[in-house]
Order: sequence, then structure tokens, then C-alpha cells
Amino acid sequence: MMKQTDQTTDVIVIGAGAAGMMAACQAALGGVRVLLLEKNEKAGKKIYITGKGRCNFTNACETEDFFENVPQNASFLYSSVYSFDPHAVIDWFETHGVRTKVERGLRAFPESDHASDITRCLEKEMRRLGVEIRMNAEVDRLLLTDSQDEICGVCLKNGTRFASRCVIVASGGLSYPSTGSTGDGYRFARQTGHTVSRLSPSLVPFQVQEEDIRKLQGLSLKNVMFTVYGKKRKLFREMGEMMFTHFGVTGPLVLSASAFVQDAVAASSLQAQIDLKPALTEEKLDARILREFDANRNRSLRNALRGLYPSAMVPVIIERAGIDPEKPVHDVTAAQRKALILHTKQFGLTITALRGFQEAVITHGGVSVRQVDPGTMESKLVKGLFFAGEVLDVDALTGGFNLQIAWSTGRAAGAAAAEQVRQTGESS
Repeated sequence: MMKQTDQTTDVIVIGAGAAGMMAACQAALGGVRVLLLEKNEKAGKKIYITGKGRCNFTNACETEDFFENVPQNASFLYSSVYSFDPHAVIDWFETHGVRTKVERGLRAFPESDHASDITRCLEKEMRRLGVEIRMNAEVDRLLLTDSQDEICGVCLKNGTRFASRCVIVASGGLSYPSTGSTGDGYRFARQTGHTVSRLSPSLVPFQVQEEDIRKLQGLSLKNVMFTVYGKKRKLFREMGEMMFTHFGVTGPLVLSASAFVQDAVAASSLQAQIDLKPALTEEKLDARILREFDANRNRSLRNALRGLYPSAMVPVIIERAGIDPEKPVHDVTAAQRKALILHTKQFGLTITALRGFQEAVITHGGVSVRQVDPGTMESKLVKGLFFAGEVLDVDALTGGFNLQIAWSTGRAAGAAAAEQVRQTGESS
């Protein structure tokens, strides 16, 4: 039973991130009382660091193309995303005062390049709609009716209880724990009988085994082909940009690849290859090497290859090919050229692990979507309990797709929660 001193509202939203704030706006727009609880001292902490502080808030692709960028449970999102697609999200922010722009890869940003514009816009709209916002309010547990199949409120860490007809859990995942994403939503889900799939970092750099990559630390590669292999099949192949670090590799290609290799790399190390010259066949690359040799016929191999590779990569390629770097180019054999070509077209890496949640953009895994209604985001197990955003077992590639999931699922949850309150006649 709830104590007489407890406060009562219609809809409680846990988490003032992207999904939570959008859910609060939509629920309040439905004419019900909304209380937003956030354990941090300010809203949108993770929004502030997305897109390197610029906030790539969606991707202006066609809706059909959006789902091709969701490797995990894309079909679950059909209803919510078609109801509030990328173009509708851009229109929403434009209508609410955020001028936007679309850049390479159809990435949408605030025109100001300030992520704070997105958060301020949402906070302003929540205040306009009368959402009660409480910061430094950490939820300890959800409160259920005696039958355990219906929500009736939440209890904070300090013991304060709030009664409500609906609760929307939008507390994020485990990535960037410094922003408050410490897995609370998974705990709430398990507490109420939901299945939570294996959780792992995603959109995250790789650790690799090869020692020589340390010599390449800080080197960025553009227009290369990156391929990752499992034991029996190709797991990922794409062309783009990547970078070497002291521990392995990172950059857009690597982050995207991490979304496809979660289970495989957890089981064993994976082999990867970088094609440094994807536009050249082996024959054309051999001809190009011969041209470099001809132009530098009296020079050492080390000096002759500087026009073909980034300078830091030259000694690594030569060493992998097993050739003396001081060897004059006119003494380099056809077999040795073939070795250079092999390590140019198939620069090998052994991926031993993903980096941790501290470096992950998102969390892979979450609340089982089989236990959540895809149209409303309401739990199929507990009436009045909704899940939105990263807490769900849905994740996408880089480029604004994950924030689009937050906006779409948050809006769906907020609208459905408000509708449920209105139908029960509990709102006053």
C-alpha cells in the first residue's frame, strides 16, 4: 500500500536523456500530469557528448534505409519509427526552434554545432507543457500492485515514494557510465520479471594482438576496405575511415564493425584485414609499385615507397613482407613485390576484444523486445510499465540512428502512457 504522504501523478518518466525527455513531452502533450525523475544534476548529459559535442541527433535517410542500419531487432521498430521517422524528428526540432543542417552521410546536426541546443529545446518544451522535473532524484525500485502485474509507482533511494498509473523506464544503458548510464533500467526490468539479454559495449574500438600497430598510433586511414572474419563466414565488410591507437584500432569503420561481431568476439579472437588500396587490383598495384621503383631506381625500398603509403606505414609493410628496408629497389624480386602487394591488400589484424563501456557509444543487448509491445513500448508482463531508448535490446550503427531510436520509442511510450491514463479516467 502507498502511504498517505506519498505524492501522486499520472505518468512517471525515469531518465532525462533523449528518450525520457521526448516521452515526457509527448505524455504531457496528451494532457496528463507527468513527473520526470533524473538522478544527475542536469538533463541530457549523454546528449552533450554525442557527435563530439555537436549532437548528430538523427540521420536524414529515407525510412526504409533507416532499418538497414539497425543490426539488432530492426523489425521491432517498424511501428514507432514509421510513426515518427527521421524527417519528422528534424521537423519537430525545427518547429521547436532548433535550426538544423544535414552533412555527409545524411547526418543531421543543430546548425549551431552545439549539442546543448537539443537539450535546451526539450527542457523548454517540457516546461511549456507543465512537466514536473526533479533532478538528483535516483529511483531505487519500481512499485507494483499486490498482484505483481501492474505498476503503481516508484521509490527513490531516499525512501520517497511516488504513486502513478504509468512508469516509463528510459534510463539508458551502460555506455559512458560517467553520464549516469549505470544499468538501472536493466535492474528494474529484471525486478519485474523481464528477460535482459547479454549486455556488451557496442560502437566501440577493438583491441588487437599485433605489436607493430603501436608504431602506427595516431595514423588515420581514409578510403580503405575493412573486413572482419568469423570462423566460418565474413562478419563485416565496408569501406571508409579508421585509425590506429596504442591498443588497436578505432574510427567510423571499426565502430560500425563492432555492432556485428559482438557474440563472435566474445567466443574467440577474430581475424580482420585492411585493404589499403581497394581501388587497385593486384595487377594495377604491381604496376604502380613498379612505377615508384622506376622513379626511384637508385634508392632504398624504404625511401621508394613513401609515395605509396603514409610514412609511418612504410616500415611496417616492409617488415611484414620480410624485406630488408635498405635493399635497393632494382634488387627487389617479383616474389618480394608480391609480398608487398599481399600485405597492402590484406593488412592483417587479430581482434582479441572490444574496449569497455567507458569508450562505447551504446550498449548491445537489453530488455527483450519479445516482452514489449512494439506499437506502445508497454510491457507485456506488467500493465502500465513502458521501456524506451537504449534500455531496449535494439541498437544501430553510427550516424544518428541510435538517437532516432530514442526519439521514436520515447514518443511512442509517452503517447501510449497518456492514452492509458485518459482511458482509465485517473487523470485529474
